Amino acid sequence: MYLKKISLFNYKNFSEADFEFVGKINCFVGKNGIGKTNVLDAIYHLSYGKSYFNPLAVQNIKHGEEFFVIDGEFEINERNEQIVCSLKKGQKKILKRNGKVYDKFSEHVGFIPLVIISPADRDLIVEGSETRRKFMDSVISQLDSQYLKQLIQYQKVMSQRNALLKYFALNYVFDNDTLSIYNEQLATFGKYIFEKRKEFIEQFIPIFNTHHQAITGSQETVQLVYESHLFENDLLTLLEENINKDRALHYTSVGIHKDDLSFEIDNYPIKKFGSQGQQKSFLIALKLAQFEFIKNQCGLKPILLFDDIFDKLDESRVSKIMEMVNSDSFGQLFISDTHPERTENIVKSTHQTYKIFNL
Repeated sequence: MYLKKISLFNYKNFSEADFEFVGKINCFVGKNGIGKTNVLDAIYHLSYGKSYFNPLAVQNIKHGEEFFVIDGEFEINERNEQIVCSLKKGQKKILKRNGKVYDKFSEHVGFIPLVIISPADRDLIVEGSETRRKFMDSVISQLDSQYLKQLIQYQKVMSQRNALLKYFALNYVFDNDTLSIYNEQLATFGKYIFEKRKEFIEQFIPIFNTHHQAITGSQETVQLVYESHLFENDLLTLLEENINKDRALHYTSVGIHKDDLSFEIDNYPIKKFGSQGQQKSFLIALKLAQFEFIKNQCGLKPILLFDDIFDKLDESRVSKIMEMVNSDSFGQLFISDTHPERTENIVKSTHQTYKIFNL
């Protein structure tokens, strides 16, 4: 599987641009602010139907324009597949495969497996638990459409339960029978999601450890720890035990929407005790493990995006990463970098087919 070409219209800083790619390594080089990351984000858009960097879709339209279009042509299992993502101001975003519009974007998730490694990944360490839950959910959802459906249903029911708790508080009433209906639904969806996340982490940790040891030369000990209320008790019991707290807060205080993934180095939070280089190595290992996990599960080599990852990494770690990329286990790779000579030296050392775009 690989991306053959992409066309951008009014996307971010591009009025109109066309790129044709090789099947192995494609590099975008140039100064900061020139649009290297924007091309990678356009590729990400075609996989996920959204931007990796900007959740407000309308802000991806070039200033002064009314719409954007991203048009990509892929080769998947020896078949050409055209994916088009477009948005016009005041209208809903449209995602099409071979001319046919998707009813739901969730139907497309997983069709084009893709992994991005970016400085923005640091949010996984420094931000709250929601960012790390989204990481788990994005990996599992690419492989399990049922999981994504259950997750959407859970979030919908939780919103309804929260609205009911607010209604009770504003009107000084309480109806336990109505609340129990939502509790039972949340417990059913929550159990499924918890079991899937637990299964995923059990399979994911050994892969992550292998990649981290390869990048760091086995010099650091790191841990991934899945944290959930559901390790303590089933969700129905937890909801019933916390009803007074929920009534006081006007929202649901326990459940899988509070799950977290703890990142540790030598059993201490990497956020506080890891250097910038250690944190970056941790995140790259995490994303390379995501790549391998998806590849193992779906049988396709995901497209891999390296956004400006060579800064803050010493030469030995960069060479180890490129050694791993040079193996047959990787497919198409896109790299953005501010140093053209550095990029060319790195990709030349792989002895793979490559193409460099000077923006």
